Amino acid sequence: MTRAHDMGGRFGDGPVRPELENVVFDSYWHARALAITLACGSLGLWNIDASRHARECLPPKDYFRFSYYERWLAGLTTMLVENGALTAEELMMGEAIGPSDLTNRKLVANSVNDFLTKGSPTDRLVSKKSIYKYGDLVKTRAFPENMDVTGGHTRLPSYAAGATGYVLLRHGAHVLPDSNAHGLGEAAEPLYAVAFKASDLWAQPNNSDDEVILDLWQSYLVLA
Repeated sequence: MTRAHDMGGRFGDGPVRPELENVVFDSYWHARALAITLACGSLGLWNIDASRHARECLPPKDYFRFSYYERWLAGLTTMLVENGALTAEELMMGEAIGPSDLTNRKLVANSVNDFLTKGSPTDRLVSKKSIYKYGDLVKTRAFPENMDVTGGHTRLPSYAAGATGYVLLRHGAHVLPDSNAHGLGEAAEPLYAVAFKASDLWAQPNNSDDEVILDLWQSYLVLA
């Protein structure tokens, strides 16, 4: 079953606010939430796919009442405790109990720029061959769930499950989130930009000529 975060194409989730399109942070504390998340990520205890999955695993009642950055912080606290960076008791107290083994990994001010500019590229050179080319008609698998981990992370949205589109672009090989999020290895495989007609995804699209383009891994697809 899909989780609460898989909201694409649903009615009733509130309006898109285009006036915020060019706003970096809507509130001051949002910047602090992002900074804390990046600083903790520099410890190397998890990867970006694991962090996304942590947010996806929030209880639905919390996911829907939290704002965007509240979800980030909730997922972050879960990862910090689960990975032993701090204890639940320290989290509740708001201070450390004794020294941490991670002190020498902390992100200090003069290394922030190098850390951020280094980035975290996910493209890889792998032997797995691309089996699709530009223009090929492909179909996504009928079930959008992670096929190896029950309730696990995946980048195949439920609204596109079982849909037919065409290959628009080949991105090369990239780390597979379905595996990487769960410590099962990068399992890199070919990644494609696949275009779908909006009318094939939704019964009442705003414009039947619109297309939706999704980046999808090879294991999500079969020839149509």
